[in-house]
Amino acid sequence: MAAKPTDLDDLPAAKWTELYTIMVRIRQFEERIMPLLKEGKIKGTAHPSVGQEAVAAGVCGILEPTDYIVSNHRGHGHCIAKGMRTPEMMAELYGKRSGSNKGKGGSMHIADLDQYIIGCTGIVGSGAPIAGGAALAAKIGKTGQAVACFFGDGAINQGVVFEAMNMAAIWKLPVLFICENNLYALSTPAEKMTALKQLADRAQGFGIPGIQVPGNDLRAVVRETREALDRARAGQGPTLIECKTYRWYGHSAMRPDTRAYRSREEELEWRERDPVALAERELIAAGILTAERIADIGRAITGEIDGAVEFAERSPEPDLQEMFTDVYAPF
Repeated sequence: MAAKPTDLDDLPAAKWTELYTIMVRIRQFEERIMPLLKEGKIKGTAHPSVGQEAVAAGVCGILEPTDYIVSNHRGHGHCIAKGMRTPEMMAELYGKRSGSNKGKGGSMHIADLDQYIIGCTGIVGSGAPIAGGAALAAKIGKTGQAVACFFGDGAINQGVVFEAMNMAAIWKLPVLFICENNLYALSTPAEKMTALKQLADRAQGFGIPGIQVPGNDLRAVVRETREALDRARAGQGPTLIECKTYRWYGHSAMRPDTRAYRSREEELEWRERDPVALAERELIAAGILTAERIADIGRAITGEIDGAVEFAERSPEPDLQEMFTDVYAPF
């Protein structure tokens, strides 16, 4: 017998529908930008997160609106899941004045302080101390806010990540360190970079909880995120959550070929674990979604992304005099 919608892990059906919709929005946004990159309409490069949608939705979709996130170079999904509007985001990738950062951030440096998105960074591991600083401010200010910091398996050995985890542990800061282990740092397999079989075990060295979760399983990501948030808000400090997942495409638009470092068989195996399809099956079984509702959501998101592209294409280019504004913090 299927569970009642409101009985699915103590979250209402409306929340699960929201999380599923976020995943579809991320998937369609990422799928749309790739041909736009090839056409030269999107400036620079971009790192698609297709295949990793359950991590973004399962973490950011559970945060409170005033909780912070710090993201990395593969951050579109995190920003969308935290509430960034797709028209302004698309315009930012186009380098337009109406972009979320006036066209100055591009794909890897998007921020939206209205949504408590401190920013994305292309420097591997560099978001960890920023997240620690935000968490320290929240603790000192007794705001009740938490911080989610995203990084990949390639960042797990960065010294600055060690330092940030250590300080967060000492001060019991309300921060979640989310390692999206998609098995490859650009083209280097994780097992060739780290002796640990389970990256979450790194948490033992800092005396904090370390959990490995199947990152394509929305329910599993939500469950561990909720528990980590409860600990963080109770003053029990940080958690390291390793989400085992897989990116479907190349590292970036500039490095699309995957044949040099992974097999077709491996890619097909992981596509069978499509997080969107898995969520659909589970939510249908729980009586939360139907095939008709899934189709309606897909059509609505397609219309939204079409509108985002139209907004970006008709938006004006930045004025030349804007070149030197927003460079320094006001004082």
